[in-house]
Amino acid sequence: DPLEVIDQYGTDAFRFTLAALAAQGRDIKLSEERILGYRHFVNKIWNAARLVLMNQDLEKEIGQKERSYTLADRWILTRLGRVSREVGEAIEEFRFNDAANSCYQFVWHEFCDWYLEMAKQDLYGEDKVLKESTQAVAQDVLSASLKLIHPFMPFVTEEIWHRLPGSEGSIMTAKFPDAFD
Repeated sequence: DPLEVIDQYGTDAFRFTLAALAAQGRDIKLSEERILGYRHFVNKIWNAARLVLMNQDLEKEIGQKERSYTLADRWILTRLGRVSREVGEAIEEFRFNDAANSCYQFVWHEFCDWYLEMAKQDLYGEDKVLKESTQAVAQDVLSASLKLIHPFMPFVTEEIWHRLPGSEGSIMTAKFPDAFD
């Protein structure tokens, strides 16, 4: 029963599971373990958002020209551009499973596991310019990631969106991330 699954695992985890498994011409073999795995993904997004938001200096917004980009910053921004293109193309071609899987791989493995772990050194370091730059990049990538994931997880992304400094209106009306390289 879908309503029982939603009550147990959450709507966003269930929706993301359906999207991730919905390859064209394939029957979906739904398992609770898979839905549980995507519920962990929802928790991972929440924890990443908490880390980014806890380390924001709400009184000062640093401009693009004032930033000092580290190698990790340049890497994650490049990956974000490529993933934005992949997700955009997959959605345009109705390959929702490919779009969902690209979002999952980028957010879980590249943004959370790699970038945020590397960024902690600068976030908790003494260099003020690097700290402010890393805060800005982390927020930019989180914001773009939420926009990428929103078609699959509308509830959690909308909630986090409203907590981001500078976000206005609904995430549904926000511009989709640019596909830059």
